[in-house]
Amino acid sequence: MSRTAGGLLRKSSPQLVPRRTKRDNAPVPTLEAFGWDDEWNAAFGPYRSDGLIPGRVAIQHRGAYDLVTEAGEARARVSGQLLHDAGSPVDLPVVGDWVALDPAKRGSPSIRAVLPRRTKISRRAAQDSGQTAREQVVVANVDVVFVVSSLGEDVNVGVLERYLALAWESGARAVILLTKADLEKDPDGVVSDLAALGGEVPLVAVSARTGFGLDEVRAHVASGKTGGLLGPSGAGKSTLVNALVGEELMETQPTDERGAGRHTTTRRQLVSIPGGGLLIDNPGMREVHLWLAEEGLEDAFPEIAELEAGCRFSDCRHATEPGCAIQAALADGTLARERWQSYEALRRELAELDEKLARRGRSRSRRGRSSAGGS
Repeated sequence: MSRTAGGLLRKSSPQLVPRRTKRDNAPVPTLEAFGWDDEWNAAFGPYRSDGLIPGRVAIQHRGAYDLVTEAGEARARVSGQLLHDAGSPVDLPVVGDWVALDPAKRGSPSIRAVLPRRTKISRRAAQDSGQTAREQVVVANVDVVFVVSSLGEDVNVGVLERYLALAWESGARAVILLTKADLEKDPDGVVSDLAALGGEVPLVAVSARTGFGLDEVRAHVASGKTGGLLGPSGAGKSTLVNALVGEELMETQPTDERGAGRHTTTRRQLVSIPGGGLLIDNPGMREVHLWLAEEGLEDAFPEIAELEAGCRFSDCRHATEPGCAIQAALADGTLARERWQSYEALRRELAELDEKLARRGRSRSRRGRSSAGGS
């Protein structure tokens, strides 16, 4: 197994790795460096009597996980009991999760339980169609979500708004990162133009090439804290991780003079920032469907939620009703029509999701009654 100065795992042994080796005299960082604290310690209490140890998921493979533990690094699989008890894939580990690990002195380590998540970034599974709807947990236990967009191309405001809704619904803080600032003549001007989009969300222009803005990013991820990167392919997430880590940890592909291109990230990975916290790089999402993000939607569009509270009627549909604060704001330019249209599109998407889930619930109820009647 090779360890890197900034990253956590490149290759992992099937067994737990001792704290020191002949090839690497540096001690394995403590669990506190990976976010372990008194609250996690208390949550883990019931598992200690069973001889289990805590670990955090750093990389998710097909059928296996690379973990960091108090004894070193380990590759483990989910136990048969956890697979049996899991109600859905949502209950299985993802990158960022804290788990209870059986170190298995004989045989391979196995994950026996997933500790309750503090935060999670969820979306509707991309393969959903028709009447099906399923949650996919992307990553867990992040303290801040970095919504990443490139200044090397026109900023897609609609995509940013969608990612912001996901970020706010996660329960974590949100920060907008505008990458490739070295390709923009006036990055501060673009940040100013997008200020209304973010509301109170910090906007940071950053360049992995020149180092501009990197210290501001580090300030949002202090030691023991975890940041998750969300954004489309080619936004510069992996290049940004490499710049923060100080080495080519994440594989990237060449870009043209405007920074256009796509990176080759195909898996989520937890990496450590030297002298700072942790980052989870995520592959670019082809589809970003919201999952039960009503509160996240309100947080992503705070001015609209405030305007709606000022409508004369509590059930105002913001169409032709008298005393509609939304229509008044659209008329006088206080609310941009494009912003309202984005909000309406996302709200309709959530309403359709609610209806799909309701239909599925009714279908299950009918099957249950039919089964009970036939027994």
